Amino acid sequence: MFLSIFDVFKIGVGPSSSHTVGPMVAAARFLALLREGRDLVPGAGTLARLGCTLHGSLAFTGKGHATDRAVTLGFAGFTPAEFDPEAAETALADIEQRGTVSPEGLGELRYRQSEDLRFDYDEALPLHANGMVLSAYDTSGNLYARETYYSTGGGFVLTASELARNEVTAEEPSAPYPFKTASEMLDMARASGKSIAEMKRENELHHMSREALKSGLEKVWAVMQSSINRGLETGGILPGGLSFRRRAKTIHKALLAEHGTNMAAPHTINDWISVYAIAVNEENAAGGQVVTAPTNGAAGVLPAVLRYYLDHVPTARAEMVEPFLLTAAAIGGLIKANASISGAEVGCQGEVGSAAAMAAAGLCAVLGGTPQQIENAAEIALEHHLGMTCDPVKGLVQAPCIERNGLGAIKAVSAASLALRGDGVHLVSLDACVETMRQTGVDMSHKYKETSLGGLAVNVPEC
Repeated sequence: MFLSIFDVFKIGVGPSSSHTVGPMVAAARFLALLREGRDLVPGAGTLARLGCTLHGSLAFTGKGHATDRAVTLGFAGFTPAEFDPEAAETALADIEQRGTVSPEGLGELRYRQSEDLRFDYDEALPLHANGMVLSAYDTSGNLYARETYYSTGGGFVLTASELARNEVTAEEPSAPYPFKTASEMLDMARASGKSIAEMKRENELHHMSREALKSGLEKVWAVMQSSINRGLETGGILPGGLSFRRRAKTIHKALLAEHGTNMAAPHTINDWISVYAIAVNEENAAGGQVVTAPTNGAAGVLPAVLRYYLDHVPTARAEMVEPFLLTAAAIGGLIKANASISGAEVGCQGEVGSAAAMAAAGLCAVLGGTPQQIENAAEIALEHHLGMTCDPVKGLVQAPCIERNGLGAIKAVSAASLALRGDGVHLVSLDACVETMRQTGVDMSHKYKETSLGGLAVNVPEC
């Protein structure tokens, strides 16, 4: 599977790409299966009811990540990219009252979330921690159709058969620059004289027009900007029961008051970087629209670094947004293809760690870094997230996730700066770092991989 930049950067809804966006997409895929009449049970009667069972991490942290709501809304026809929060709330109340959903082309089907969606905490499905089984039944209660889906991080959804044979490639073999590893990427850059962004652009144009690429990237950045701005302007308490207070608005107001005065210490720039990331992840935690970059739980890192570049770097130019995003997507594709971006699979090293590597690469690129320096920047950022666990308190993408994005963004900027001080020659390659992350994820206890069974999740009181 070729990973386009629009696979890496998906416009979606919070709080989680794997636990909210993915399950909503899975529900939509199941409805499509039913509409097409594929894989139906022989001899089944008339379609009448829908059901869902969540397994593994989707069960353990599904409530906190709104997985149950996502499945229900997916059955009702909602999609992440076109999500309307107000319409969703109205739909959820109506579904629970009537006990039915009416997906397009399938008529009215019985479904009540409190009865037809089950959390299975005992049985984990074999191929991935984020497993779910969607079922349909006929008027006699007999099985009509069933499919198993896995939400593999970043909004990617695969059926059991697709995952079993899945081969993710960073760049398609028939594309002009089909690099599958960072080493291949650097070799191709040397041979062609092109930048990483230029090679990634050519690969994208193998699949779409220049106009589609340009407009798509403009939309991605517009949504990122919007999520930052909404977060900086919105206060209050985040939903979920932790009484977690939104802080971006207050911090931003204080930073604006200090701006241009002698009150601000040099290290205050770190607060600007952090507040942009915190703003995005507070929006994500509130269920707002964000861009997976490469996941929702890590959605604030890359926008924060790009906003830092545009607003605080004197030499910044708006036209550099595109090469920033293209470079970052190339690095994200390598990590996805050779390891994982799923917190349920490898912990937060795969989410915030990957996001920091992508952001560091993008910043290094727009600051004039060579391909070797860009690869070094990504490696530095990822290396210093290795072993990071995913242990959200109460299964909510709030603590430690929101602040963690701020620190990930700061690390990304530092990594880019360090790489630019060197010549690109370094001891640990990005490929070695990615493989180390994969192996670390395999060895990591499941308690620290988005189950809320260990770490901060069990050592911090929930109220």
